[in-house]
Amino acid sequence: MTPTERFVQLVGGPEATLPLDEAALLIAAHARPELDVAAGLATLDALAERVGSPTLDALCHHLFVVEGFGGNRGDYYDPENSYLDRVLERKVGIPIALSVVVLEVGRRIGVELSGIAMPGHFLVGTTSEPTQYVDAFDGGRRLDAEGCARRFAAVTGGQRLDPATLAPVGSRAILARMLANLGAIARQKRDRDLEGWVLRLRSAVPSLAPAERRDLATALATAGRFDEAAAVFEALADSLGLPEHHEIRRQSRLLRARLN
Repeated sequence: MTPTERFVQLVGGPEATLPLDEAALLIAAHARPELDVAAGLATLDALAERVGSPTLDALCHHLFVVEGFGGNRGDYYDPENSYLDRVLERKVGIPIALSVVVLEVGRRIGVELSGIAMPGHFLVGTTSEPTQYVDAFDGGRRLDAEGCARRFAAVTGGQRLDPATLAPVGSRAILARMLANLGAIARQKRDRDLEGWVLRLRSAVPSLAPAERRDLATALATAGRFDEAAAVFEALADSLGLPEHHEIRRQSRLLRARLN
């Protein structure tokens, strides 16, 4: 089974059993075909074995103090900051990739955590009240809800944070956001190869909102991937009612006509 086939299989199955660590490594395998997914999982296992006790304090101390994980501030838009295998090797990355490390090492030692898709800066949250938020990019800094609001204002030029954005998200949303980040980098760097496989994987994530599916289909068409764009439009049409259904079907027919 190819990395693409395995990724599609995982994200198409029940979200409750979707292995975030394996799926994130499969994303990286599209950039590094020689990547050994099993070795990446073993690295996470080894990190977990070295955590002193099954607590959030011990987890953060080990990852951010002993191991030295932290944000790559010098080259934030390096695609390798999003590839889990390279984050594990280099111990630097962007917020969401570092958060995946925290989530997956925490899961292995029995610390219950969730992904928090705060706009502009991904965090990790505890499942117990009051919720604590871990900023993996900032060396495991702990925040409360007010601290998150200040962090959001700092990265958005003073905008106010909608408290609803601090709700936990599932593995599909995390993977979709990782791919969205890579897609933005691909467009910035005009890397058509990177954009091609990122779009292909994003189209496989079933929980994308209709507006995001529309954007994805448009991006696929712009990249010349008319058949894949048409397939995304058709799947979107199946989930919508009239009259949007007819307009999207029309767009799909126009794209398929370009294949002839």
